[in-house]
Amino acid sequence: MLRVHDPFLRGQLATAALFSSLGFQYATWASRIPAFKADLHLTSAEVGFFLMAAGVGAAVSFPLVAYLMRRLGSQQLALLSALGLTLMLLALSVAPNYPVALLVMCVDGVLVGCLNTAMNAQGAALETTYGRNTMAKLHATFSAGSFAAALLASGMNAVTSSVVAHFGVAALLLVILAACARTGLLPDEGAPAETEEKKTSRTRTGWTLPTGVTLWMCCAMAFGTVAEGAMNDWSTLYMEDIALASEQVAPLGIAVVSGAMVAARLLADGWRARWGDGRVVVLGSVVAGVGLGTALLAGGVIPALLGFGAVGLGVAAVTPCVYVAAAKRGSDTLTLVAAMGTTGLLAGPPLIGFVANASSLAWGLGLVSVCAFVVTLCATRIPWETPAPRTEPLPAD
Repeated sequence: MLRVHDPFLRGQLATAALFSSLGFQYATWASRIPAFKADLHLTSAEVGFFLMAAGVGAAVSFPLVAYLMRRLGSQQLALLSALGLTLMLLALSVAPNYPVALLVMCVDGVLVGCLNTAMNAQGAALETTYGRNTMAKLHATFSAGSFAAALLASGMNAVTSSVVAHFGVAALLLVILAACARTGLLPDEGAPAETEEKKTSRTRTGWTLPTGVTLWMCCAMAFGTVAEGAMNDWSTLYMEDIALASEQVAPLGIAVVSGAMVAARLLADGWRARWGDGRVVVLGSVVAGVGLGTALLAGGVIPALLGFGAVGLGVAAVTPCVYVAAAKRGSDTLTLVAAMGTTGLLAGPPLIGFVANASSLAWGLGLVSVCAFVVTLCATRIPWETPAPRTEPLPAD
């Protein structure tokens, strides 16, 4: 609090509020999926389409998000999309039927694409402006927001079964987070002059055609977030059905993944400053792929926990580093890469489910190991800037 006038700290805390609000909003509605299934009388297949609707919205949001980034800038777009996600939470709590719920989830995915792009643009601008690493810690606050949402859901369930009451309290907290972010975000600077390469790659509709480097970034982001999202959703079931863990031990799967990821993101800005973003991504994705692949081949509870920890440790820095690299190539590149990241995060778990249904969950999680190796390949094709800026810790309250 004594350093509140430090402009870097002010921007860091404001951007962290955006990251935590996105994690909080996502985990809040996800925690009530059983209630939606019961209230709307959904089958398991309908629940799958319900989850996919957000991914579809994120996947098709790129043209709109690119336009809004140019028209509004990351500062205004971040605040408007954060408030829009608050409204979607309230709308979902009173959705009268399944079609309306699907529509709400699709719009939610579009707004997630908007906020995801805008807040990462703010984080990248913060690093560039002040020459300090912070992106990995900002991504850690996304996990912190999800954790806070889980605690709120548990507490609200102990008091009332009302989804409306639960989401009403959550909406109030999201508004507070948006208010905290409002005064500390960086203003958007004018767009830099276009190079001849960019001018010739821009289509008649105004969109810039993605370059080869952009496509490699999109690929790294998509496969990295597939691995991240799938492990959070399927680790407990693997522990129960494949590793044959007890009911008390099985939840440790997601705890190990999440704990390793948060810890790595708190440390990753220092790794980036020491070794550079490219080396951190390559080595991390190799650790994730080898660790999980070995655990799946070995079988058993202890290898599974070690493999899950390797995934959390290895993929933690992938998205922060790729977002920074994409932001340095312009808003269109960042928007496309962010759209691929959101799509991978939301579509990854259902994809693993489809593979598991066709074969087994061990093969489904084997796909996660393959995704990590694909990230390694993509990372070697991206021109990373080195050395990275020096690190600056996110201070405690």
